[in-house]
Amino acid sequence: MKRFIQGLMLALCVSQAPSFAQEPVARIPAEKFFQPAEMNEVLLSPSGRYLALTTTKIAGRRALYVFDLNPGGKPTQAARFEGLDVVGVQWVNENRLLFNVTDLSLGSGSNYREPPGLYAVDRDGGNLREIVRRTFTSSETSSKVRDRSLAPNHMLLRVPPAREGASNEEVIIGELRLNAAYEATAIRPLIVNVNTGQSRRMPDLAAPASTAEWLFDSANEPRIAVSVDEMDAKILYREPGQAQWRQIGAGNLLAMPFTPRFFDASGRLYVTERIGAGGVSVLKRFDFKTGAPEDKPLISTGKFDFQGEPVLSPAGELLGVRLTTDAEDTIWFNPQMKAFQEKTDKQFPGHVNRISCRQCGQPDMVALVRSFSDRDPGQVVVYRAKEDAWQSVGPVVRGIDPAQMPRVDFQYYKARDGMEIPVWVTLPPGVKPGTKPAKPLPTVVYVHGGPNARGRPWGWAWSPFPYPEFMASRGYVVLEPEFRGSDGFGQTFLEAGFKQWGQAMQNDLTDVLQWAQKQGLSSDKACIAGASYGGYATLAGLMVTPDQYRCGIAWVAVSDLMLLAQGSSWIETDVSALSRKAVLSKRLGDPVQDEAMLRQFSPVLHADKMKAPLLLAMGAADVRVPLAHGERMRDALVKAGNPPEWVVYPGEGHTWLLPESHIDFAKRMERFLAKHLDGQ
Repeated sequence: MKRFIQGLMLALCVSQAPSFAQEPVARIPAEKFFQPAEMNEVLLSPSGRYLALTTTKIAGRRALYVFDLNPGGKPTQAARFEGLDVVGVQWVNENRLLFNVTDLSLGSGSNYREPPGLYAVDRDGGNLREIVRRTFTSSETSSKVRDRSLAPNHMLLRVPPAREGASNEEVIIGELRLNAAYEATAIRPLIVNVNTGQSRRMPDLAAPASTAEWLFDSANEPRIAVSVDEMDAKILYREPGQAQWRQIGAGNLLAMPFTPRFFDASGRLYVTERIGAGGVSVLKRFDFKTGAPEDKPLISTGKFDFQGEPVLSPAGELLGVRLTTDAEDTIWFNPQMKAFQEKTDKQFPGHVNRISCRQCGQPDMVALVRSFSDRDPGQVVVYRAKEDAWQSVGPVVRGIDPAQMPRVDFQYYKARDGMEIPVWVTLPPGVKPGTKPAKPLPTVVYVHGGPNARGRPWGWAWSPFPYPEFMASRGYVVLEPEFRGSDGFGQTFLEAGFKQWGQAMQNDLTDVLQWAQKQGLSSDKACIAGASYGGYATLAGLMVTPDQYRCGIAWVAVSDLMLLAQGSSWIETDVSALSRKAVLSKRLGDPVQDEAMLRQFSPVLHADKMKAPLLLAMGAADVRVPLAHGERMRDALVKAGNPPEWVVYPGEGHTWLLPESHIDFAKRMERFLAKHLDGQ
């Protein structure tokens, strides 16, 4: 432990901008790609003097350390548990931190059942207190620490920004009201003292009992309450200091007129609203005089839905907005921060440079910068304005040489009906974006899950792990289309994928490969791969277009659309009856009215059409896509005379957690692709 801390402190030295070689040197083993991050969460204290950091480098468990960044400052272990890992760290004030715990040594199928609890601790490790228990009879901490702790049906809602001259020792906790199926139906806010654990109800809250979402202003007053009755929602508003709520919006949760996002120091409400023929969401201010969002957007991102968060000062001043289009960017309204962003981008060119700051834009500013790119998992640096000095905290992952990594390009292609589809193209090392390889390369069409989700932004693909980079590093072009039905590109684009499993959405995957072949990127040696919906699309690709792919790789894959649409009393799942009735019936299909369609495009019923080799993997404890989907598909393929390569990971759920699961699967994937695509 001493050597580790000394190593980290020695790393706090002047950092130079990275320089990358142009050609790869050697193939990086799978263990490097799928190793746990060396640094998980890194946060400056409210003053910027202290740095909180979580890491697994000590005894394999993720622990919380606090570093005094002043000259001569000493590091301290603030929190570490036997058999548990520290996650979700936040500073409450200069001395006190909050965090959750989980067991990262277990597969994801176990952790989703365990609430994360909530703990508070001083930066020197003292005064540890359990704020929210993990179970109704928690045993991780002593009874003294658990004194006044809340039951597991409580969650952190808001940590007020620490303000100079204030005690800054209270946070807002939500009490979840549960129904008979243990599903949350409403949330009631409490004020909790993180030093004593004492809690009290927030006064004068005459909002409906069915309130499921709260939005607080910079003074920590609840100003927005969203009341939900199944899929119908009402947006209620109250003036500061007043008890009366009034309705300012209503609609179905899938088609709300606008979405409240945040308040600034002046009490102005910012919302997102879908506009234009494509229904692309933009950020606007809300006009309480007209009872509607203002006409002119504050931020519009073209073809992309607004996806972002505000950067607020402790007093609530809107300094800027961090958003994601094809890549992450920050629009600064504060001129000093805009200038500092330009300075940072010059220091670390070709990277996304995410800035978190204290005393933002002031002469004594301290800034934490996470700098990353498509080839670089990232490094963390601290900047001190007084000294005009950069200090390196270290790399997020060690052993990844950006010079050996693939590059990621963002393009559009036209589907057969003329719709423009975004696509991410990950190119093998040595192939630059905008250029063609010496000859067309074997290709993997990699399909994201959801399907009503967004695949990725530009950068290192952390979610869930960097499979595109890994496959491209083995010599394959990896195509990741944001097929119709993906979120983030407007309501029209999203709804174009409704009830199109195996149909128009699948056509988009066929069309992207044909587009890449015409571009000279891809050869006729192609495999399709993906997880969850991507796993379904893999199975459907082998079923609907059997001559297009030489192989398929599917994991945690939906194979039986009727089972997904109507469920089974014999199979455990976390898909609620309401979700099936209100969401899946519209997006996937109704099990009664659309039964013929669902059966027509269920791979499990058409295994005889699937001729290509298949690698099929499942999580044994998956309740989103239960193991039955994989077992039924495996048995159907065996019966059809085309048995898959089959693997089940014990303890893992829908998103695998353990690095060893990913490493094993990546190695299987590598061998499988090499066998069927003659990869490099």
